Amino acid sequence: AYFALQVIYARRKYKISPPETRGHPEFERIFRAQVNCAEYFPIFVSLLWVAGIFFHQGVAAVCGLLYLYTRFKYFHGYAAAAQGRLGPLYASARLLWLLLGLAVAGLLAHFLLP
Repeated sequence: AYFALQVIYARRKYKISPPETRGHPEFERIFRAQVNCAEYFPIFVSLLWVAGIFFHQGVAAVCGLLYLYTRFKYFHGYAAAAQGRLGPLYASARLLWLLLGLAVAGLLAHFLLP
């Protein structure tokens, strides 16, 4: 919701009415950052849910909080400059891979071990 509100504020600031997605470069970066985060959100929530149920709730919660923090940093880095997104992008990708590993380990343990 925070990212969507930032897009609304940028639309007002640069006078870009929906459904337009092009205009001032700062608006375009804010818009793309929000869309990129929204694209990964279903993957994140699914992995967080499975890792929390089948592996460990606490570990999954910590990974989830770190992921949200890295996406927040990604958003603000991208809004400032396109290159500013890279560090947080790589960190959030590593956290998604970690959540995937935890989810798979939890599922394997649940279904294969007595």
